[in-house]
Amino acid sequence: MPTTTLSALTAPLRAYGAVLFEGYEEPHAEVMALVWGPRFDREHAHTLLERRPGYVPQVLHTVQSAADQFDQLAAEEQRRVRQLILRHRSRWDNAQATQ
Repeated sequence: MPTTTLSALTAPLRAYGAVLFEGYEEPHAEVMALVWGPRFDREHAHTLLERRPGYVPQVLHTVQSAADQFDQLAAEEQRRVRQLILRHRSRWDNAQATQ
């Protein structure tokens, strides 16, 4: 997967993830739910955004763009995105355990 594609997909998470997933016990599970199937789960993304109404106008276009890009990835590339989320979760869990 080209780095530019991965960067475009992760941009919304890097920019807004901390705010959007604040209060979720398993934020990685929420992200994984978005990309679990062969198409980005836009309905779930909308539900997440509705929890933070002040951010919807700022994030909506960015999330839509990332969703479109995810949908255009080949199945193997989508699987790679999921693996990267799981790897990040593992690192996150390890970092939390040492604090």
